[in-house]
Amino acid sequence: MTKGRLEAFSDGVLAIIITIMVLELKVPEEYDLAALRHLLPVFLAYVLSFINVGIYWNNHHHMFHAVKHVGGWVLWANLHLLFWLSLLPFATGFMEESGFQPVPVAIYGFDLLMCAIAYTLLVIALLAEHGRHSEFARALGSDSKGKISLVAYILSIPLAFVNVWVSLALILAVALIWIVPDRRFARPPEAA
Repeated sequence: MTKGRLEAFSDGVLAIIITIMVLELKVPEEYDLAALRHLLPVFLAYVLSFINVGIYWNNHHHMFHAVKHVGGWVLWANLHLLFWLSLLPFATGFMEESGFQPVPVAIYGFDLLMCAIAYTLLVIALLAEHGRHSEFARALGSDSKGKISLVAYILSIPLAFVNVWVSLALILAVALIWIVPDRRFARPPEAA
């Protein structure tokens, strides 16, 4: 299979995920600013999830510029990532409808942790496909932001039971460190 087909499928799934999330934004029955106030938590949860899906789409896109070919394990690893991302609309809706209660916030953090693990597994599958001394491996380099993200997501889950706002602040911090696209793939790899 060509990498273009995998990218097109992934783009389609991510577009559907964003569409599902925006459908949670219901039009209020009243037509004044006060009617919008109760939508603020729903909107903020949507923005956070939209940013997270956008970050995965952007970094997936950049990473696949360095990919030369895909094999069976890459396809499965990519589907694994899409599975966890497809649960984000549920986790987002559960969190905002609960009024940001601890269990739904912990589930949201868990889903984002699983997305990060799945992305890491996709990178490992791509490394296995291309080899440790490949152009892809050189472009990959170290992954300090990825490691920081995993630790932050792991911490966000138990912290949701202590203080949901600290948990959400960690999740937001991860999004903020990834808001700039992964520069490892935005530039050509250096020669070995």
